[in-house]
Amino acid sequence: MSDKRPVVTQAMRVKEAAANKSAYNPADVSPQRRVRSHYTVRLWSVRHSRFLEWLYARFASIFLLLHPFWKAVGYERAERPVKFVERHVKGFLFDCRMCGQCILSSTGMSCPMNCPKQLRNGPCGGVRANGNCEVEPDMPCVWVQAWTGSRQMIADDAIFDVQKPVDQSLRETSAWLRATAEAAAQKEHGRKEAA
Repeated sequence: MSDKRPVVTQAMRVKEAAANKSAYNPADVSPQRRVRSHYTVRLWSVRHSRFLEWLYARFASIFLLLHPFWKAVGYERAERPVKFVERHVKGFLFDCRMCGQCILSSTGMSCPMNCPKQLRNGPCGGVRANGNCEVEPDMPCVWVQAWTGSRQMIADDAIFDVQKPVDQSLRETSAWLRATAEAAAQKEHGRKEAA
């Protein structure tokens, strides 16, 4: 049984709403306005990127302290429950697409996988004058939001780091566990070199 959800774009939602339109039309409500409400939490996360950066650093430290537990249980066995929690927490806060290679701390808490073109290293040339996406005109450009969020963060220059292309084989895996395992390996490697 697969956990994969089909990707639904704003344009698809608006088109579906127009097709399902009935004679009843509530005052001051449009499909675009309803769809825009989906961006509310995502935009809140960008506005509060400094707090979320602080919170994530504490969370990552706790996860790293739990490395002996993850190792004893087995990272493979821990993957499913951790992925379930990660999907729902990051899905709510950032509209996460579970690419397995999270770079939120580099992009002002704006997930670049929400870009219809899935650009990982900055905006395309089609950002509209109002800061919205060229593909989905009612959606704020992910990279405009990323720049805004990154300017508030302590690691504000991390947005300039060139990101690797998405490794599709890591899709639907836990970025939290991967980052923890990598940090633990670096820590152990550092100890060996110091000895």
